[in-house]
Amino acid sequence: MLGAGRVMAQVPEDAIRFSWLSPNGTARNQAVGGAMGSLGGDISATFMNPAGLGLYKTGEFVVSPGFSFLTNKSNYRGNATSDKSNYFNLGTSGLVHGFTTRNNKSAAFSIAASTIANFNSQVYYKGENDYSSYSEQYASELSNSKIPIGKALDFDAALSLATKMAVFSYLIDTATVNGTLQVVGLPEFLSTRQQENTVNTKGGITELAFGIATNINDKFYFGGTLGIPIVSYERNSTFTERDISGDKNNDFDYSTLAETFSTKGIGVNAKLGFIFKPVESLRLGLAVHTPTFYSLQDKYHGEMTTETEGYAHLQTVTSEKVNNNQLSKYDYDLVSPWKVLISGSYIFGELEDVTRQKGFISADVEYINYKGSSYQTASTDNSDNSYYDGINKTIDEIYKGSFNFRVGGELKFKTIMARGGFAYYGNPYKDSELKASRMFVSGGLGYRNKGFFVDFTYVYRLQKDVNFPYRLPDKANTFATVKGNASNVILTFGVKI
Repeated sequence: MLGAGRVMAQVPEDAIRFSWLSPNGTARNQAVGGAMGSLGGDISATFMNPAGLGLYKTGEFVVSPGFSFLTNKSNYRGNATSDKSNYFNLGTSGLVHGFTTRNNKSAAFSIAASTIANFNSQVYYKGENDYSSYSEQYASELSNSKIPIGKALDFDAALSLATKMAVFSYLIDTATVNGTLQVVGLPEFLSTRQQENTVNTKGGITELAFGIATNINDKFYFGGTLGIPIVSYERNSTFTERDISGDKNNDFDYSTLAETFSTKGIGVNAKLGFIFKPVESLRLGLAVHTPTFYSLQDKYHGEMTTETEGYAHLQTVTSEKVNNNQLSKYDYDLVSPWKVLISGSYIFGELEDVTRQKGFISADVEYINYKGSSYQTASTDNSDNSYYDGINKTIDEIYKGSFNFRVGGELKFKTIMARGGFAYYGNPYKDSELKASRMFVSGGLGYRNKGFFVDFTYVYRLQKDVNFPYRLPDKANTFATVKGNASNVILTFGVKI
């Protein structure tokens, strides 16, 4: 799974990164848990249910800066560690313009940008492992490839760069075991080993969106959005496996793999929405988000250092060394899952005059087919297809469809609004042992008067996830559980135009 092409580095976790997203939007939208799929009247509708833009009869300009503080606590094979990070967020910002037409109709369009995914995070864990070694992934790949070890370092050998570095540094080698010549990892012969992993990620996905909507008799609202997500992701990781026996004659002391992996690219998607208002106080919404079609490029640099004592002593090698002195780059395509959103909201107070409305309560249910992610080569060379077929099969085996739930409300006191909300994002993994979810509790205040408004929101996030230091094709995989909590502060400033 980890490699049949010499510069490929995509794994299933890369696919979920682009689809398991958190609520975003303006401060008002995030204060009510993101439950505005049927409400409209907020620029966030551009990214959720574009039919909500149809409620605009005038225009507004909005900017939504935010900041987050994140703490991750990891547990790896019984050993607990923690790490902290903070980062800037751009909530939904942009321009909406609405206008009336003849025959009780109106229309609106928007141009908006929003950070729909933020990858800034730090994860650190370590523990003792008597079950598996990270060298086994490289030994399995070389063994399954049927490539002789003497040919493994050839430029045209269809092996991952990490496996080639493992061969070069003697992390793996051939050995006769029970009378059979096999490819083995030298740490496999230890009774136990200490493993340590540091993973720092940064970047995000910023989506530029163009929305349009129409309103018929203030009862039916239709809308669509063209989205252009721009991806920038970087992961710096250092994994170390160490012999803790104290034996200086067992042919292994330690091995460290330091990697820098980056992904950049652009995508395109569409969102279609509908809102129906059967009576003045009730709104029902439906939205469908197409898959995002990404065109991406990965860059990879790795450095492996292995100390095998009397076997081959200290060896250090870079990915460029085993790649004909070239920095590895690879272009490919990724298709994210589709999603469906249904929503409802109830508005109370004097309904015809929005200035006299007393508030609302709203709820969304969203379904995302996480296992629908798929990779494909951007090259005309069909030899890469078998690699991506394996990755896509693995995605289908480990992920599932899942539901997200959001609920929130607002109370209006003339020019002041008080808001609260809750959101729950379900587990995308099929395996019951992999516990993952995200919960958001939010609250905020808003002020609106004479064409000017400002909103402030605080969101507290609780998250559970897993992190795999490596994956093995022929045995169960060890992983760290990661529990994170974050405080997010968002401000939105806006003016009617």
